[in-house]
Amino acid sequence: MNETRRAILEALSDGPVSGPELADSLEVSRAAVWKHVEELRKAGFDVESEPTGYRLEEVSAYSGPAVEFGLEAPFEIEYHDAIGSTNDRARELAGEGVADVVVLADEQTGGRGRLDREWAAPSGGVWASVVTRPAVAPLRAPLFTLAAAVATARAAREAGVDAGIKWPNDVVVPGGGEDSNGPEYHKLAGILTEMEGETDRVEWLVVGIGVNANVDRGSLPDGATSIRDEAGDVDRRRFVQRLLEEFESLRTDLESVVPAWSDLALTLGQRVRVDRPSGEVVGEAVDVTDSGALLVEPDEGSEGSDHVTVAAGDCEHLRPV
Repeated sequence: MNETRRAILEALSDGPVSGPELADSLEVSRAAVWKHVEELRKAGFDVESEPTGYRLEEVSAYSGPAVEFGLEAPFEIEYHDAIGSTNDRARELAGEGVADVVVLADEQTGGRGRLDREWAAPSGGVWASVVTRPAVAPLRAPLFTLAAAVATARAAREAGVDAGIKWPNDVVVPGGGEDSNGPEYHKLAGILTEMEGETDRVEWLVVGIGVNANVDRGSLPDGATSIRDEAGDVDRRRFVQRLLEEFESLRTDLESVVPAWSDLALTLGQRVRVDRPSGEVVGEAVDVTDSGALLVEPDEGSEGSDHVTVAAGDCEHLRPV
């Protein structure tokens, strides 16, 4: 956000301020103050004019400047009303050398999940992709996926949703029953992380986060839910801010990620089936490693060691034997 406009907003947050007072404090002309106020109004800020000066009403806009204002994390927001894919745009920006930019959209028209699966991303959701350049080895990159899942679940819980995490990156809500396989969960959000780097270092990470926020469940695939359906509409501006603030806290303290993930995990202690490129493994999910891999104790009679380490795969919760 333009620094002069940020300073104007901060001044107006304390109450009405006259144009001349703003001009003097910012060392700009009164005409410049007026132009900045007009730009803020175009960005969705409700700035009222009254006899005592300008006054900022409650910030209700969902836009780049609105999310940046009051955000306690060092991210720049690039906002789109609609975009094909926030991850595609974020990869473009990563290729240009940028860092700490979040591509945010009201709607995605070409959203996708893992394995290029179609991802419904209608207007009213939170569709965001974070470009980051962490100084870590590729082995630790999965921690950023876990961090995003934790940040999303925490923000959802603050919004009143009983959210948990299904390994590795699905934020879900317990359904209260069971389906043909085991406990029933409704998917609230998903994470898609993409990376470029060398064997010893990460060049960039794009962490895509998709949350069914103010969306009707009827417009979502079977098995999905939304914040609206679980707890009512959420202030998406504040939701995104809290998500990014939590993600910032975790990405700057990677040692805290696995314990935080474990506190919200619904997978640990469950009997699971994990489909891997090398074949499926069925057993009890007993722990996660320091790098975020799942440790599975195979069912009795299964071939292999006492524990199988699964770095990636599709995880399905099953009924106990």
